[in-house]
Amino acid sequence: MAKSRGKKGWALFIFIFQMVVIIAAGLIYYQLRTGRLNFVRYAEFGIDMPVDYEIHGIDVSKFQKNINWEAVEQMQVDKIHITFAFIKATEGITRQDGNFKQNWSRAKKAGVVRGAYHFFYATRDPLKQAINFQNVVQLEPGDLPPVLDIEVSNGQPPAVIRSTARVWLEEMKKAYGVKPIIYTNVHFYETYLGDEFDDYPLWVAHYYRKKKPASERNWLFWQHNDGGRVNGISTAVDFNVFRGDSLAFRKLLIRAKKH
Repeated sequence: MAKSRGKKGWALFIFIFQMVVIIAAGLIYYQLRTGRLNFVRYAEFGIDMPVDYEIHGIDVSKFQKNINWEAVEQMQVDKIHITFAFIKATEGITRQDGNFKQNWSRAKKAGVVRGAYHFFYATRDPLKQAINFQNVVQLEPGDLPPVLDIEVSNGQPPAVIRSTARVWLEEMKKAYGVKPIIYTNVHFYETYLGDEFDDYPLWVAHYYRKKKPASERNWLFWQHNDGGRVNGISTAVDFNVFRGDSLAFRKLLIRAKKH
């Protein structure tokens, strides 16, 4: 009788194990199909963090005031660590972010991978906007490619926005030898940019979702929240993730020129 109960026990164990595997596989399939992600709320960051991604970062401007970049780099909660930061450099044809220079140098010194972005206006000369950025930003090996922040139409039609944006992007590629990143939100991309820029890396903004951004094209960075907290920064800050592993991230960075 004891042997009989043992066989039944093993049969029950195998049955339960098989059901657990089936349910887990079903949940994974559901998440992949619906784009749902695993989020964990960390009191230290003050927001729900998408823990399915390996590489996390922030973006800042003068509105984050004086940043202690060493504290930013040293902050780690579980496996989440601030790896990169996009830093505002310029806006339009004449404006330069008042904190860019110190943010740019201090982020690198602290060991945070840095990227610079330009806030773009389709109503301004795109070539002069490119010159404004180039006069301020000296990209080095290990930096992220330049970023075109394009999110306002200023009443311009899609054709004008696309043509002016392309001038800026092409000038950046000439100047730095890399393909720039486009930053915008899902609605603006679909309304004004269309599919003409699908060959550019996309940094997409879509806040407070429990699943992936509702973008019909592939994206590389996702700005998922604008109310996070980080050690070393006294204000709220935007949080981002990189869609890929550390190897893919390193391949994106600017490389030293061969002599």
